[in-house]
Amino acid sequence: MMVRFFSQKVFFLCVLFLSFTVACGSFSVLQAAESNDQKVVYLLPLQGTVNPGSADFFERAVDQAEKEGAHALLVELDTPGGLVSSLRSMVQRVLASHVPIIVYVAPRGAQSASAGALLTLSAHVAAMSPGTEIGAAHPVGLGGGGDDETMSKKAENDLAAFARSIAEERGRNADWAERAVRESIASTANEALEAGVIDVVAADRTELFKMLDGRKVETVEGSVTLDMTDVIIEEFTPTLQEQILIRLADPNLAYIFIMVGLAGLYFELANPGSIFPGVLGAISLLLGLFALQALPVNVVGLLLIVLAVVFFGLELFVASGGVLALAGLVALFVGSLMLFNTAESGVSISMAVFLPVFLTVSVSLLAIVWLVAKSARLKSASGPEQLQGEECRVIHAIAPGEPGKVFVHGELWDAESDEEIPEKAVVIVNNLKGLVLQVTKKQEKP
Repeated sequence: MMVRFFSQKVFFLCVLFLSFTVACGSFSVLQAAESNDQKVVYLLPLQGTVNPGSADFFERAVDQAEKEGAHALLVELDTPGGLVSSLRSMVQRVLASHVPIIVYVAPRGAQSASAGALLTLSAHVAAMSPGTEIGAAHPVGLGGGGDDETMSKKAENDLAAFARSIAEERGRNADWAERAVRESIASTANEALEAGVIDVVAADRTELFKMLDGRKVETVEGSVTLDMTDVIIEEFTPTLQEQILIRLADPNLAYIFIMVGLAGLYFELANPGSIFPGVLGAISLLLGLFALQALPVNVVGLLLIVLAVVFFGLELFVASGGVLALAGLVALFVGSLMLFNTAESGVSISMAVFLPVFLTVSVSLLAIVWLVAKSARLKSASGPEQLQGEECRVIHAIAPGEPGKVFVHGELWDAESDEEIPEKAVVIVNNLKGLVLQVTKKQEKP
């Protein structure tokens, strides 16, 4: 009887355990199904130049979207252009993406110029907001238009073929893409839509999602139908390293680094041993030179800035009456304006940054020149030159051929003279031979 009761109890517990396990499993399946039903769209705001920092940020976002199984990746783009090398890596990542990538030129007033135009063409869906523009993709060398004609033509042909191949891959207007490179044409949002350059024009994100709902796009995994109803938007943010790389590509920040670097090194050379200005200048100049790699730089402007520093340096050693310093200021001003002013690059320095930085650095350099020139005219405060002409008192009598002692500047010096000079007499230092002062007795006024 007891065995039978025990068997029933065990059977009951086993059934209860199995029921609980099944219930938990069903709950997990329901949760998983609910989770799968949630359509996540990753949002990637991409503003500023196309550079190594923004390229790393973009590629990490695509990788994360694929890893998390996102429904799509929305790139809100506003760029004046940037480096072709960074553009190519971004386009390659778009073409190999398993997740549909939507490039949306927004907000109103934004642009997708130069490298941005080709990135937009490569997207699975190319969209623009009203009041935006796209195009002007002619390649500009880092030298700012002074490149060899053959090399310029080679770069143009290469980029034109690249643009055409992207447009053909996405079924967009290949002729327009090639003209954007060769002729630097640009179009408004409505013009780009009519020309078959983009797919939709949407006023905002909500309207964009409505227009894309049910649209089919081709990814490397095949045809994907976009379901943009009730999507969850998760925004990507750059890492600290990506933020630094992106910020360094700002021409305003690059200009500040270069000016601070040159001023710091100049101060250190004019006043050896200051240490801090030299260290600050070296670090700033290195950061500035690093930033130049990610920016279209006018070589003539950069050379003018270097020439300005040379002029200021020569002013320290050549009595030019301020002519070299004035020439340095003119070269610094013109070079600063030309530094990032490269044709069709869309990259320039803000006057709100340029004028305060230029005035501050110019005043600092002029102050250093003035201080160094002033100190060069001052009488030496130490050494043999300072002792000449000084009056001192004889401590031990001096006789011809027998040196004595004199007290000058708080020190006892050996002294000799061609005449006999008694103790406590006042003498004048004429010269210094080795460590022996040559003195003469001070003539008393009648």
